[in-house]
Amino acid sequence: MRIGIFGAGAMAGALGARWAAAGHELMITGRTAAKARALADGWGARTGGFGEVAEFADVALIAVLHQGMAATLDRIGDALRGKVIIDCNNPVEVGHFTLVTPPGRSMAQEIERATGGHVVKAFNLCHARVWRMDPPVFDGRRLTVPYCGDDPAALDVARRLITDLGCEPLPVGGIRHAHHLEAMAAIVISLLFGGHDPHTVFNLVDRTTVATSVQPASPDRRP
Repeated sequence: MRIGIFGAGAMAGALGARWAAAGHELMITGRTAAKARALADGWGARTGGFGEVAEFADVALIAVLHQGMAATLDRIGDALRGKVIIDCNNPVEVGHFTLVTPPGRSMAQEIERATGGHVVKAFNLCHARVWRMDPPVFDGRRLTVPYCGDDPAALDVARRLITDLGCEPLPVGGIRHAHHLEAMAAIVISLLFGGHDPHTVFNLVDRTTVATSVQPASPDRRP
């Protein structure tokens, strides 16, 4: 798959490295050309301008701080119209740890409106260090990655990219649910800034997959 990456920060670096290792062809652009070039060199990939990366991509990853999102979308314009776009961003105000988007609206929906692409919200609930794990496993269970979007083909692409990281895909509905994933991320970010380890995650635990080594107490057992 040809993945075009917009942004050259920690998330772009972590996800791009794993996808390159999985055999995908990557091209990256960013506000700082030197950072984009350093990432591309590490992946054996290429850099380009915003338009070049958009034209190259079968699927795009937008990974920028929310403060720079408007400028990024302006530079992309409609070059991603009709294409699959993965949105891993969180419009969270650090300090109050609240969303900066209007109530009930998400950054994912804004990206979809601005670009005309098929947006899937995914990869927004973990620190970049988690995505560098190969694979991300916690207590013997693969990391579950919630994702949402409206376009079936785009959801299929997201599911493959999640699986390529060794994670368990969890579809949670249409793009209207992206707001809830962003709100969950606000909690994670507040925990990280509060001193929790960067590998702190929410992980879905399916009782049928939990080891049975811990047996329920006998009703006859006294404390």
